[in-house]
Amino acid sequence: MEPSEILPVEAEAFVQSLEAFSLKEVGSNRWLRQHENIEKLNMQAILNASVLHDEFVKEFLVSCGKVSLLVHEMILIEVWKQKVFPILCQLKDFNPTTTFQLYMVIHHEATIINLLETVMFHADSCQAAEDSLLDLVDYCHRKLTLLASKATREGTTAYNQAKLTGPTAISSIQELQIQNAALEFEISLKAVSVLRYITDHTNSISVVNRMLCTHNMPCVLVQLIDCCPWSRYRDGEMEKYINSKWQKIPPEDKLKMTKLDGQVWIALYNLLLKEDCQRKYDFNNFNKNQLLKLRGFLTEVLVDQLPNLVELQRFLGHLAVTDPAPPKKELILEQIPEMWNHIVSENSGKWKAIAKYQVKETFNPSENDLRVLAQRLAQTYNLDMMESLLPEKPKCGSCGKEAAKRCSRCQGEWYCQR
Repeated sequence: MEPSEILPVEAEAFVQSLEAFSLKEVGSNRWLRQHENIEKLNMQAILNASVLHDEFVKEFLVSCGKVSLLVHEMILIEVWKQKVFPILCQLKDFNPTTTFQLYMVIHHEATIINLLETVMFHADSCQAAEDSLLDLVDYCHRKLTLLASKATREGTTAYNQAKLTGPTAISSIQELQIQNAALEFEISLKAVSVLRYITDHTNSISVVNRMLCTHNMPCVLVQLIDCCPWSRYRDGEMEKYINSKWQKIPPEDKLKMTKLDGQVWIALYNLLLKEDCQRKYDFNNFNKNQLLKLRGFLTEVLVDQLPNLVELQRFLGHLAVTDPAPPKKELILEQIPEMWNHIVSENSGKWKAIAKYQVKETFNPSENDLRVLAQRLAQTYNLDMMESLLPEKPKCGSCGKEAAKRCSRCQGEWYCQR
């Protein structure tokens, strides 16, 4: 076993120790400890899933009832980024020597959505989320509408341009704002997968109602297929966002479905073809016209790659020539999501006070504090562990073949032999 992997007994202790924080405590030492533990759990969960190993991180999160706590902590950071972070960036007396801690707070949301993407693949994780599944559906809806508006992609572009202009051109706070916008794109893409897994596993009337009636998710997904924010043209060449980076696509692979395309189509398939969903969804003129746009995308090449879509094709063909009856008006005692509203109402009117408190107490570490934090993080982000999570094996710096030996001096270059 790699030294950087965590043992099941450690993972269980980390999961049991997970606790809910208040907005004011974000970035504190106790919060940072939990961030490190969640980071380790995330890396271990990805590692276990990638080698089809015993997924003990998922098992502990389910058995200890901590899935809903992860959802709460993720939404807490989402609120912090929207309400506190912009104030913090505008404070005149805030000129930190390092933005290291702040970046960790911003990155925390990405870490949790990553972990949720890995564990929500399993039905028992969806069941263990209980009422927080409604909050998670709302969260995914916020991210998907942002993605469909292409606002997140603009953030990624700004980040890449800022990197090209060099570090001297912008202040550390501006760089942090740009990194935040770029991360938003990554997070929104993960939310696509999480939503798909919810549509796979949930039978809850409240959750189905929320997706179909409150948020009209089928139309949001049609919009995503239409604008396809993970695909773009650069200098006449097609690029797709695969494995967290933009990659050039050779002409022969242009029609090849990416994992993200697949997630959106499967979510649509689930939402439109499950019997419960068909009874609840209102196929009014607007919704019907939006859904019929999909027929233009359901080409033979696409259906060959995901044969289940034949049924969706058939359904849309039938929808084109019929007017489905409106959904029956049923009396439903509907649950409502609480996390976002609770966090916002609890801190309403205190945003500036929280920002000032955090500038003074949290994001102003001494040199010694920073040294200790850097040592702890070096253990968390162990290089061997990070390498094992990469989708591609490292290549030799000399010949380009798969490499197994890393340079002991720079730790960055790889070789296939001595």
